[in-house]
Parts: sequence; structure tokens; C-alpha cells
Amino acid sequence: MVEGLLGRKVGMTQIFGASGEVIPVTVLEVGPCVVTQLRTNDRDGYEAVQLGYREVTAKHLTRPERGHLAGAGRLVRYLREFAADRIDDHHVGDVIQADLFRAGQLIDVTGTSKGRGFQGVVRRHGFSGGPRTHGQSDRHRAPGSIGAGTTPGRVWKNTRMAGRMGNRRVTVQNLQVVEVLADRNLILVRGSVPGAKNGLVMVRRAVRAR
Repeated sequence: MVEGLLGRKVGMTQIFGASGEVIPVTVLEVGPCVVTQLRTNDRDGYEAVQLGYREVTAKHLTRPERGHLAGAGRLVRYLREFAADRIDDHHVGDVIQADLFRAGQLIDVTGTSKGRGFQGVVRRHGFSGGPRTHGQSDRHRAPGSIGAGTTPGRVWKNTRMAGRMGNRRVTVQNLQVVEVLADRNLILVRGSVPGAKNGLVMVRRAVRAR
């Protein structure tokens, strides 16, 4: 069995549990994913299943991409590789649906966080800023000193400063699957998931399940 699927973030909502509590959930559309290639130890040096997601027309792909997907029988936009328990259980062209997951299961979700553009240290790193009194008229959101004087005489690498924020690969671990709607390829996950609506996500079995 493959360890995960590709999908997209549909959005957030809330549902009611058995005892009436409100559960915030993120709705993810996972699959259908088609097996586009099998990686083997003999040929590639490792084992993995390459999955494709989101069908497109031929005009959205290059000729080499269309040739690569010819055996799968579907033209898809996104390709990612996942580990599998047994590589021999899968064949090129197989379609895997959301019923791969079950309610109560813990999963890891990987996505691209929302891009926030260039941000200062207060928003990017949570700095407090400078004093509001004693003549400090323009230092309210400034970072302050970024280095020492003679020693070391330079700014250390990785010093927290202003810069581009967001638009990074983020993985949230140990999210619980609340409900699986297999007929619509939807799963409801407790809590938030990185990224914007319709953003690509990778959903896998939790590697550090509590």
C-alpha cells in the first residue's frame, strides 16, 4: 500500500462531534491519483511509487511530459513520489482514491505556505520594537542592533532581520482524520493545513504518530 496521496486544500469549516463539541476541520480533496511510474532498486537504486494528480488537457503539457504519461492513460499536472509497503502491489495506470485513509488515523500534510512578501522583524519574527518615548520617534518597529563592534566586526549569518516571509514548504505532523467522504474523494482533518485554497498538498501516514 502506498503511504500517501496528492490533493488540494478545499478550505476550512466546522463540524459537530458525537458529544456536541465543535471541531474545526480542513477539507482536503485527495485523489484520484494515478500511478505513472514505479521506481525499483534494480533500475533506480530505491523503491517508490510515482503518483499523478489533477487531470489536464494535452495543451498544458510538453511532448516529453505527454510521452512519460502515455502508459498511465491519463494526463496529469502534478507528479510526486511516495514510499510503498510493497512495490509489487502497484501497476502503472492504477487509480488510488481517498479510501486509502480512515477516520481516526494520524497523517502528515505538506503544503506551500501563503506568501506574505517583504515583511519587517515585528511581523516576521515577533520582535517587540523600540521604545515609544524618550525621543524615539521613528524606532517603533525597528530591529535594533544587528551585531557587535570590533569582535566579531560583522553580522552573524542567520541573524533575524526583515525579508521575504512565507511561500515555503511546510509540513504539519500528526493531524487527525475526522471523517472520510470516499465517494467525493474528500477527507476532513482536524486543525489547519498550510497554504491557500486550492493549493497542492501531500497527505501521508504520520511518521511520528503519537
